[in-house]
Amino acid sequence: MNEGDSSTAKDGVTELRTSDAASPATENHDACWQNIGVYGEGSSRELQKFVHCRNCPVYSHAALRLLERPLPEHYRADWTAHFAKEQRLVPPVKASAVLFRINAEWLALPTQAFQEVAERRRTHSLPHQRHGVVAGLVNVRGELLICVSLGRLLGLEKPSVRQTIRTTYDRLLVANWEGSRLVFPVDEVHGTHRFEASEVHEPPATVTKSRPSYTQGILLWQQKSVGLLEPSLLFSALNRSLT
Repeated sequence: MNEGDSSTAKDGVTELRTSDAASPATENHDACWQNIGVYGEGSSRELQKFVHCRNCPVYSHAALRLLERPLPEHYRADWTAHFAKEQRLVPPVKASAVLFRINAEWLALPTQAFQEVAERRRTHSLPHQRHGVVAGLVNVRGELLICVSLGRLLGLEKPSVRQTIRTTYDRLLVANWEGSRLVFPVDEVHGTHRFEASEVHEPPATVTKSRPSYTQGILLWQQKSVGLLEPSLLFSALNRSLT
């Protein structure tokens, strides 16, 4: 080790001087581990005892002195200003929606609007509600939930003999939007579909000019046009229909 190092040689063993035990070896860039240690030529006799410089007291005290060094000027002010800046939340690159079919129309609602996809089951009709949006009550896991008809609300129902015939694809979608839990039957459920915001196209004029439109955009999926519904408008209309 050099004369200026904070250690003296005694019987071939390096001893730290008590007063200089925490000498800032890293400040003069003449650290022994970089010259005669494992990161240098490896000629230090201390390696026979400690095997590696990180086990040596000189190395440990240098690290301690490095951690205890005074903070640079303006250090606290710079970091305070950094964390005081208003954080800008980056919107997610991709969104997801559940795709389902009512009659021949494919529709979609954000995934977070749904709680469950259930098997189709008996709907208990309510008096004076046979021709409205409310279809009745459905038992889902022991809880009676209001069943509504999106087909009636969106004008997609086409009365025919086929309506009385159940298919192997029909399901019940259990939705929960802003505390409003509703169930509505669909003819088929594809599942979750992920898409980017740039994939949502403006709905055609024939849709936007029609009586109330709940479509915020059109998604292209498997060569089909899927109407992406606006959940706030849709569930607001469904809640009004319950009164």
